[in-house]
Amino acid sequence: MTQTGPQEEPAEPSSTLEDTTAPAEQPVSASSALTSDATTAALVDALEGLRARLGALRLPLEVPGAAHAREDLARATDQLDDYLLPRLRAERAPLLAVVGGSTGAGKSTLVNSLLGEQVTTPGVLRPTTRSPVLVHHPLDARWFGADRVLPGLARVATHGGSTEASPDHDGAGARTRTLRLVPSANLPQGLALLDAPDVDSVEEANRELAGQLLGAADLWLFVTTAARYADAVPWELLTTAASRRAQVALVLDRVDPGTEEVAADLRRLMTEHGLGEASLFVVPETGAVGEERMIDGLLPESAVSELATWLSGVGGDPDSRARVITATRDGVVDDLVRRTNALADAADAQQAADARLRGAVERHHREALRQVEAATSDGALLRGEVLARWQDFIGTGEFFRSLEAGVGKVRDAVGRFFRGRPKEAPQVEQAIAHGLESVLLDGAEQAAERTYADWRDDVAGSALLDGLELSRTAPNLRAEVAEAIRGWQGDVLALVREQGEGRRGTARALSFGVNALGVSLMVVVFASTAGLTGLEIGIAGGTAVAGQKLLEAVFGDDAVRRLAAQAKERLTARVDTVLRGQAARYTAQLDALGADRADGRRLRDAAQDVAEASRTERSGRERPADGLTRPWSGGLLRGAGTLRPPTGPDGVPRVPGTLAGRDTGATASGEEPRRPFWKRWRRKDRA
Repeated sequence: MTQTGPQEEPAEPSSTLEDTTAPAEQPVSASSALTSDATTAALVDALEGLRARLGALRLPLEVPGAAHAREDLARATDQLDDYLLPRLRAERAPLLAVVGGSTGAGKSTLVNSLLGEQVTTPGVLRPTTRSPVLVHHPLDARWFGADRVLPGLARVATHGGSTEASPDHDGAGARTRTLRLVPSANLPQGLALLDAPDVDSVEEANRELAGQLLGAADLWLFVTTAARYADAVPWELLTTAASRRAQVALVLDRVDPGTEEVAADLRRLMTEHGLGEASLFVVPETGAVGEERMIDGLLPESAVSELATWLSGVGGDPDSRARVITATRDGVVDDLVRRTNALADAADAQQAADARLRGAVERHHREALRQVEAATSDGALLRGEVLARWQDFIGTGEFFRSLEAGVGKVRDAVGRFFRGRPKEAPQVEQAIAHGLESVLLDGAEQAAERTYADWRDDVAGSALLDGLELSRTAPNLRAEVAEAIRGWQGDVLALVREQGEGRRGTARALSFGVNALGVSLMVVVFASTAGLTGLEIGIAGGTAVAGQKLLEAVFGDDAVRRLAAQAKERLTARVDTVLRGQAARYTAQLDALGADRADGRRLRDAAQDVAEASRTERSGRERPADGLTRPWSGGLLRGAGTLRPPTGPDGVPRVPGTLAGRDTGATASGEEPRRPFWKRWRRKDRA
């Protein structure tokens, strides 16, 4: 296996595994990388607050960019649930390296070869399609047995070839998403490998799971082949990794002799996609390394030696491990803050769309209410059938002559006049009800048509109309309108009755004419402006004046004005109730979605809290003295080099930069090899 580095950087001699350091924007020792409990707790609190905000966020309306925002929301919550919060709550947990890549890239074979045993089954139908395999050192089992990482996957423990489902596994098998845990003493303590499904699987669920697993990684180990390295799908994920500064290493597998230029082209693509600092390892095609071939399904040690050495150095050295974890964690926090601010913009767009759609509903139904109010105030209803019935009721010379005789005589004539004509009052009420019904139905129908048109022309609203009959009023509206009108007419009669009972001397007259006086009040309301009328207003040949004079003769001027205002208010309230019910057919669609509760301001505040807590946590990290390291904590993967390069009889390394006696790129003439990625970062930090 050959490790390649950025072409533009000068090389320096590789050091022993004992003093290697892993990358981070702020180099720290293992002890200081695990920051103080107070600052970490503050960061966790801020992240939990953000998680609550994200959990409550709904982006249901189809506004421009909504689909992308929903994907961002899912990624942000996955980042928090699968990686960031579990990692911060257990900072000393092993480094999790997720081995991902394209179909047929040889991920499982590579994992088995690094461990020297069959822990995951290669092949198209391997268990990783439904149960990704997580390999850990036996002493690290407790870190992964609970829901510390990837809590949405049920655990299945494997011991000595047997499989035991965890209590939260339902035993159903194929349909249950599980994480298979495999202990292996061949893995350095402090390092775990996770064999993930193919990122370009034909099954969408597997692709989504692969992306979720990579998002939960401290380190991405991305495997591709000479035939598939330029595919678009892997580079979408790798670009995402670069944007959040995840620690990434690429493995170019199955490289035939004579095609070494593929590695150079892959390195070019890495640089173009923001991964110029990532390490690249080349694994030759089986049988191309001398006489060594696969034995028992394992690649030759020489083919995986450099990757094994590199992984052992990253996972086994506490300082290196802490730096990888810290760098990835910081990148995820920064990416999460960026995503949250973008989601806040999306939330604002949702609120704006919700307000826009509600505004159309409110505007058109308010206009319908104004239309009904105008028709019941300007005398328009006192025509046609209403006018004919009213004139039949009071249109006699006897009645008009009594009006001219004076108020006192009118009071005396009221009882005599209406005692002989009570059966005609209901006919006027019925005519009024028919007129009101027509006006109200027409206004509601126009409101429905205009609202539907506005929603249909709005990208957010048009998606809500499918399958709903909202272009017309509700089928039961006519019955509802009739009930509302009957209720209003009852209100008017109640007002007249209450007014009469409160005045001495009118009770006897009202006992003969409540319906008649109520009809008169309705006519006065229809000929009034804002509930007030005057003798100067004449509608349909003095019809309204007649009703006005009649009521004034019984109750007085002030009382009539008050009664007309109250009757008008109650009519408006009942009409408004009907129209609001029709408007609710639209707004109920929005209420069910909850887009109006998307609060971009609170999201930004939560993101700011996380950013400030993260700055405080990072500023508390101490820089180690040069060369400071903690004791080596684990073993070596299969094929890894020794802790120090082999030396000759004089104690001098045989070839600069060799590991396990195998040349890593240096020459006998003294040309220096390319530096491991953690050394490149270390040098960059010192600059």
